[in-house]
Amino acid sequence: MTPAAPGEHSFRYPGWRVALASSACVLVSFASLLVYTFAIFLKPLAAEFGWSREAVSASFGVAAMAVAFCSPLIGRLLDRYPPRRIILPCLAVFGCAYASLALLTPQLWRLYATFLVLGIVGNGTAQLAYSRALTTWFRARRGMAFSVLLGGSALGAIVWPQIAVSLIQSLGWRGAAAVLGGAVLLVGLPCGSLVRARPGAAHAAAHSTASGATVREGLGSRIFWIIVAELFLISISQNGAITHLAALLTDRGVAPEKAALAVSSMGGAILGGRLFTGWLLDRFFAPRVAFVLFVISAFGTFLLAGADSLATGIVAASLIGFGMGGEGDVTPYLLSRYFGLKAFSTLYGFTWTAYAIAGAVGPIVMGRAFDITGSYQTLLRQLSGATLVAASLLLLLPRYSRKA
Repeated sequence: MTPAAPGEHSFRYPGWRVALASSACVLVSFASLLVYTFAIFLKPLAAEFGWSREAVSASFGVAAMAVAFCSPLIGRLLDRYPPRRIILPCLAVFGCAYASLALLTPQLWRLYATFLVLGIVGNGTAQLAYSRALTTWFRARRGMAFSVLLGGSALGAIVWPQIAVSLIQSLGWRGAAAVLGGAVLLVGLPCGSLVRARPGAAHAAAHSTASGATVREGLGSRIFWIIVAELFLISISQNGAITHLAALLTDRGVAPEKAALAVSSMGGAILGGRLFTGWLLDRFFAPRVAFVLFVISAFGTFLLAGADSLATGIVAASLIGFGMGGEGDVTPYLLSRYFGLKAFSTLYGFTWTAYAIAGAVGPIVMGRAFDITGSYQTLLRQLSGATLVAASLLLLLPRYSRKA
C-alpha cells in the first residue's frame, strides 16, 4: 500500500516549502526592504541635496501610487499565469532600481523616477505575488501559511533598519543603496524560482474553473468595500508612522542608531503579531480578531504622538507593529473566505490599490505636518482615531458564506 501523502498539518507537506521560499522573497521585497529602510534614508537624502522632508517623502508617495495603479493588473496576471513568470522579472527590476539610488543627482525628478519604477514592479515582489500560490496549497492552515509568508516582511522590519544604519555609517548612503539592491538579486531570484502553485490548481486558474466570485461580483459586494475602507484608514496611519518614526525620535533627542532600534522593535512586534494572528485566524472569526489588533495599534499611534524617549518610542512602535502584523494576515484571509479563489489575486490587487493610495498620502501628510508645525503630535492623535474607526468597520462583516 502506498503511504498517504503528508497533509497541511505535516511539516513535510510541500506547501510549507513554497511558503518558506515565498517568505524569503518577501524579505527582500518592496513591502519589506523599501518600506523599512525609507525612514533611515530620509534624513541623509534631505541633508545631501537640501530637499525638504515633504519633498523626499513624496518619493514614497510616487512609489505607492504606482503600486496602487499596477496592483490590479499584476493580480490579473497572477490569476492567469504561473507565479514565477511574474515574480522573477519584478524582483530583477526591483533590485536593479534600488541599487541605482546610489547614482542619484540633485535633480529631484530622478528620485521620483526611480521610485516610480520601484512602485510599478513593487507588488510583483510583495505578498500579493505569493498569496495566490499559497491559497492553492492551504485551506485548513491558510491563516498560518499567510503568517509564514508575511513573516519575511516582519523579519525585514527587524533587520533592515539596523543593516541600513550600519551600511550608511560605513559606506555612506550611496554604498548602502547599492549593497541592499544587490541583496534583492542574490536572495530573491533563487528563492523566487521555487514558488509554484499546487499541481492542477494553476491549470484551473488559467482556464477560469477555480471556484469563487468573479471580479464583477466581488467589486459589487458590500463586504469588499468594507474591507477596502478599513484598509485605507489603516494604511494612512501605519505608513505615516513607519516612514517618519526614525526622524520623529531623532528630533526628540534619540540617537540615530537607537532610533533604528525602535524601528526594529516594530518589526519584532509585526512578526509576533503575524504568527499569533495566523494561529487565531485558523480558530476564530477573523473580523473580531482584527478588531482587537487594530485597537492595540490605535493605542500605539496615540502613545507615539507624545513619545519623548527611546523606551516610550519602542513601546509605541511595538504596539503599532503588533496591529500591523494582524492586518497583513487578515486581508488575504478574508478575501479567500468571502470570495473564493477564482479572482482572488485580482480582488487582492484592488485592495492594494486602496492601501497604496493611502500609503502615499500618509507619509506626505506627516512630512507636511512637520514642515508646517515642526511637530507630528497632533496629526498622530488624529490618525489614532482613524485607526479606531477602521477597527469598528470590521464589526460590520457577516459570517463567511463559502468554503474556499
